[in-house]
Amino acid sequence: MSEMSDYNKGVIAEFRANGGKVGGPFDGFPLVLVTTTGAKTGQARIAPLVCLPDGDRVVIFASKAGAPTNPDWYHNLMVHPEVTVEIGSDKYQATALEVTGTERDELYARQAKKFPNFADYAANTTRVIPVVVLNRIPA
Repeated sequence: MSEMSDYNKGVIAEFRANGGKVGGPFDGFPLVLVTTTGAKTGQARIAPLVCLPDGDRVVIFASKAGAPTNPDWYHNLMVHPEVTVEIGSDKYQATALEVTGTERDELYARQAKKFPNFADYAANTTRVIPVVVLNRIPA
């Protein structure tokens, strides 16, 4: 995995400076920062992701904008499911769990209804886009 892009660094800084609000292409989207442990490197990696708040859990989508492969953060979660979540001004530890079948389909459909670009991502790839639920670890 390459070093974090300058673009992502800017998004992360804006997120942290503004209580989770980010402008530009993310204006109006619910955003979460997920810190994973690199599957190969063991290094901390921060991914800013559009999410679906769902009660006391956060749902993320390995869409990679419809690319043919899953994003690096997804591979990291499969190896190291313990993550740090930053949403709004809240920061906590969570466990990532991929959901499949009916639950996956329902969550993806909800996201695509709210944000139609997620429907486009699914249409642009032959893979089934993974859906991951982040469950807060009680402090």
